[in-house]
Amino acid sequence: MELKTPEDTRDLGRALAPLLRAGDLIVLVGPLGAGKTQLTQGIGAGLGVRGAVTSPTFVISRIHPGGRLPLVHADAYRLGDVAEVDDLDLDADVDAAVTVVEWGAGLVEQLTDAYLEIRLDRDDETEVRTATLVPHGGDWPERLLALN
Repeated sequence: MELKTPEDTRDLGRALAPLLRAGDLIVLVGPLGAGKTQLTQGIGAGLGVRGAVTSPTFVISRIHPGGRLPLVHADAYRLGDVAEVDDLDLDADVDAAVTVVEWGAGLVEQLTDAYLEIRLDRDDETEVRTATLVPHGGDWPERLLALN
């Protein structure tokens, strides 16, 4: 799907929020500037979490309480391997919250049996973003039908 503005990217996150359940893992894939944090901001707004959702690049993981479900927002960019992800203890929070991991491909999929991968890309000339939602297991394909 095409996301022409940063607000469109946040709107996608807000549209996803009602579909989310405790224990859901969302893995965000895309280059710098593709809108991973903006998408997570929309998810946080849709869940009604307290406080601003900002990039966790330097703190690696933030927990946003409140709302319908808490949001765990992690950034695996600086992590080198699965062992470092294990040190974050994300699996302790995954059952009770929605967990969104930026740069997590190849590192966090083992946290759950099913997850949603969202691939974001951005055209450098037009700054238009595209989002591709890729369900991996579980009932993600059925849930995503609600977005159409």
